[in-house]
Amino acid sequence: MVEKNTTGDQLANDQFDTKQIDLNLLSENIKLWGKALGFQQVGISDIDLKQHEEKLQQWLDNQYHGEMDYMEKHGMKRARPAELHPGTLRVISVRMDYLPDNAQFARTLKNKDNAYISRYALGRDYHKVVRKRLKQLGQKIEQQVGKLGYRPFVDSAPVLERPLAEKAGLGWTGKHSLLIDAKNGSWFFIGELMIDLPLPVDKPVEDKCGQCVACLKICPTQAIVAPYVVDGRRCISYLTIELQGPIPVEFRKAIGNRIYGCDDCQLICPWNRFANTTQEQDYQARHQLEKQPLLALFSWNEAEFLSNTEGSPIRRIGYERWLRNIAVALGNAATSEAVVEALNKKLQESDSELLNEHIRWALAEHALQIPIKTDRLNNRLIKAIEKGLPRDA
Repeated sequence: MVEKNTTGDQLANDQFDTKQIDLNLLSENIKLWGKALGFQQVGISDIDLKQHEEKLQQWLDNQYHGEMDYMEKHGMKRARPAELHPGTLRVISVRMDYLPDNAQFARTLKNKDNAYISRYALGRDYHKVVRKRLKQLGQKIEQQVGKLGYRPFVDSAPVLERPLAEKAGLGWTGKHSLLIDAKNGSWFFIGELMIDLPLPVDKPVEDKCGQCVACLKICPTQAIVAPYVVDGRRCISYLTIELQGPIPVEFRKAIGNRIYGCDDCQLICPWNRFANTTQEQDYQARHQLEKQPLLALFSWNEAEFLSNTEGSPIRRIGYERWLRNIAVALGNAATSEAVVEALNKKLQESDSELLNEHIRWALAEHALQIPIKTDRLNNRLIKAIEKGLPRDA
């Protein structure tokens, strides 16, 4: 027997019967509990993603997932939440903002001697932060209704997260494939709590990208091959994070000083003029990663890398690929004796052919003795940031 307490906002019992639960009230409370846990938005959707299966299969057939074999391995399971967590009836999607204070996007992109790290990765690993809060939300619901089946996910399972969040009303999927909220832009993480309660669902919001194609035009590697379609093999985030082997030579110049991830398609998006900075201290930039010269990061030994990236998503790429990425960025930096000396020194010390191949490429770039200029797209992006995002420039 489920009973309401005197305030009418709680449900309690060891077992539940949905006929005796006020699901509308529970849904409202879940959103309140979610916000109390630090989520800026909470929405609920059903699990029907059939309309996305054909596009997903086409994306896989085109090999746009690159070396991310797990995407092909799970196939259509990504569009069928109940196969991932049996009994799932609804998905609770959450949004957590991550834009740090004083982001200095333009200043960092402009200074080719400093490292640019995607702003989501400057703080604590979001997987840990969001998953912990989702687990707490699931526990809170269970405390109110009794034993139920739930499971939290944060970019860690074969599930189409953005379509679920879109169905839950958290935003629309932009042409760069990221979720956008009209009042808050796209600087946020999303996570999901799969649950076996037939909660009322929220309504999707309207796609407001209109005729804008700024993200397609600004991408340094032309990874957005069509509106809403990203070829992961060309994406700088994929190249610097997911790719295990050598970065294709054709993309190295375009990478510039980006050593972990890329924010360009978000930076050019006009909706991000409305984005708020995060209230989560965990997402503020760590000093050992923020505004760092490439040469300083390149000089870290493996112990220093592990220490300075403890609790950070950056650690997942490992020391070898960390140096690989910085070697490419140094190849794009201004030619100087210090840069050439550092590259030669590392080449003599390293027994990694993966790293050494990128160092040799960087040295060859400097051997041309041609000033390495910021490309046209980068200049355009910097101007757009300074004009459209003056607070965060």
